[in-house]
Amino acid sequence: MRYQNVCVEALAYSLPPHVVSSTDIEEQLAPVYDRLGMSVGRLELMTGIKERRFYAPGSLPGQISSLTANDAIETSGIDRRHFGCLIHGSVCRDQMEPATASSVHYEAGLPGGAMVLDISNACLGILNGVIMLANMIELGQVRAGVIVGTETGRDLVEGTIDSLLSDTDVTRKDVKLAFASLTIGSGSAAMVLCDRKLSRTGNRLLGGSFLADSESHHLCQGDSETERHGDGRPRMQTDAEALLHAGIDLAELTWKETKRTLNWTNSDVDKSFTHQVGKAHKKLLYERLNLDTKLDYSTLEFLGNTGAAALPMSAALGIERKHVTAGDRIALLGIGSGLNAIMLGMHWRTAAKSARS
Repeated sequence: MRYQNVCVEALAYSLPPHVVSSTDIEEQLAPVYDRLGMSVGRLELMTGIKERRFYAPGSLPGQISSLTANDAIETSGIDRRHFGCLIHGSVCRDQMEPATASSVHYEAGLPGGAMVLDISNACLGILNGVIMLANMIELGQVRAGVIVGTETGRDLVEGTIDSLLSDTDVTRKDVKLAFASLTIGSGSAAMVLCDRKLSRTGNRLLGGSFLADSESHHLCQGDSETERHGDGRPRMQTDAEALLHAGIDLAELTWKETKRTLNWTNSDVDKSFTHQVGKAHKKLLYERLNLDTKLDYSTLEFLGNTGAAALPMSAALGIERKHVTAGDRIALLGIGSGLNAIMLGMHWRTAAKSARS
C-alpha cells in the first residue's frame, strides 16, 4: 500500500475539561479494595496512567467531533468546496442511525457532494478512515477530506465502578478483567488529507500495511448490557495479559511488512506515535520492534486509553509540542482489539500544523 499523491494537511484535537485521577477511581472502589485486601495505587503502578479526562455528562460524540473537524478544516486552509469525504471513525457515536458523520458534515458546512459515513473498528476506526480517504485521493475520486472521531469514556468507567461496587461476590479475577476499562479516557482528533497538488505543506502520507489476527477477537469485548446491568451503559471485559502478547505478536509482523512496503529500516524512523494502552504495552512493543522509546510521544500518563482517538491525538499533540521537526519520517503504529493492526509512514516536510479545540 503506497501513496504518491496524498498529503496530511492538518491535525486537530480536543482535550476534555474534567480530570479524573487513578487515585480518584480507586478511592471510589475502596469497599471492594478493602474486602479483597487490595491497596490503592495499583492502577497507576500497573498502567502508568496517572489521570484521564472526561467531557461533561451527556456530551454527544458528534457535538465534539463537529468542533474538532472544523478546527482541522480551518487549520488546513483548504476551501470547503474541495472536501469530497467526511468519515467519523470512533467507537462512540450519537446513535445507531443515521451515521454520526451526518451531523458532523452538516455542522462543518461541507458540500452535499461529499461522501459521508461512519467507520467503527475498535481503536483503529480513525486509521481505517485514513486509509479509505487516502485511497480515494490516490484514485482521483476526491481532492480532500477529513477523518474525525470522539471517544466519550465516562459511561464505561463509571458503569464499571458501579458494577464492581454492586457485586457482593466480586473477586480479584473480576477486578482484573475490569481493570482495562478503568484506564479509559475521552478525547477527540481529526485529520485532513488532500491531494499533493492542493497541499501547501507537502507533508506526505507514504503508505503502510495492515494485518489481522481474528482468532484473538474474544480477548477484549465490550457492549451495552442493559439486561444484566439495567442502565444501558457499556461494559468491557479484557484478558489484558493475553491481549498484550497477542497484540505485540501481530504488531511485530505488521511492522516487518510495513518496512518492506515503505522500503524502510528501523534507522529510517525519526519519530513514532502508537496507540496508548499502558506502560507495559509500550515497553514491550518498542522492545519487539527494536525501536528506541525516545522516538515515541506518550500521552497515556495524562489521557489514558482514548480508543480510536488515542494515536491521532498523540500525533496532533506531539506535532504541536515540537516532538516532530521538519524532515522527520514518522511511523504510526496502530493496534486494536479484534485483533487488527495498521501501521503507516509519513514524511513531515514543513512546520507543524495542529489545532486544539
